[in-house]
Amino acid sequence: MNHSLNSDSATVDQPVPPVKTEQIQSENDALIERVNEQITMGTFEVSDQILKQLVEGLGDPRGLVRLRFAETLGEIGEVATPFLLDALANHSNVVVRRAAAKTLTIIADPKAVPNLLYAFLNDEDTVVKGSSVGALARTGEAAVPSLLEVLASNQPEDIKGHAAWALAFIGSEAADYLYKALNDASVDVRCAVIGALGHVAQEQSDEKSCSLLVAALTDPEALIRTEAAAALGQVNYLPAVPHLILALQDTDLDVRKAAINSLGKIGDRTALEPLQALLDDEQQVVRVLAKLAIGQIERQAEADDW
Repeated sequence: MNHSLNSDSATVDQPVPPVKTEQIQSENDALIERVNEQITMGTFEVSDQILKQLVEGLGDPRGLVRLRFAETLGEIGEVATPFLLDALANHSNVVVRRAAAKTLTIIADPKAVPNLLYAFLNDEDTVVKGSSVGALARTGEAAVPSLLEVLASNQPEDIKGHAAWALAFIGSEAADYLYKALNDASVDVRCAVIGALGHVAQEQSDEKSCSLLVAALTDPEALIRTEAAAALGQVNYLPAVPHLILALQDTDLDVRKAAINSLGKIGDRTALEPLQALLDDEQQVVRVLAKLAIGQIERQAEADDW
């Protein structure tokens, strides 16, 4: 199907006459009021017709009204998922497709993962793509295998970047998958896993994640070593300091830079002497970063002494 609409105010290929628009808006207002009143009173009865009407309401030109329809469908829950998925895949109105993806973010139904993945990879509208990957992230553990497959594929870098973000967002829910995927042959997968493990370690002070980040400092790929060194600084993992000091001698400049920055963030005084030795390094950027890291550690030491 060719989705040619990209405007958030677009509805169909031909403009809707003002009188018709007013009528549609009036009908939408009445529908949403009636359904919410029934939900509040406990008298709401789910039917295919009502669900289809609510999904169509996601195309209302008024943003706040679209939000009310999305919240109402979110409250109705997983019974609305098939209707939202049909709209996400097939609706000619890009506004409805966007709102359907956002509503699926609220519901977070694991059954939606394959359809969300398809929309993320194939819809022509960037908002639909972004909202679909947002829904995948919110769905949690059920979406992890699909996200890892995207990272291992030949998808464009921007798609892989969104998948890596979603994986990091899921964080600790994905921990078991992440531990296994750290040995994946794909550099993109391992790189994304390192970033996600950093989030896991920050979320729950996870010793296993921190240990895996330390182990990744010796990965054959410089990109992985760089990501691991940077993540350890974000986690502020003190046992990593000796390993980060060793990484100061890495053959790759980016690894060395990341190790310097992380040692500065962690603030352990045992890193002072190795960092001072870098003040005469042949690379100017190394000298500058080392000086900054030394300043960070000294300020931290003064604060601790106080």
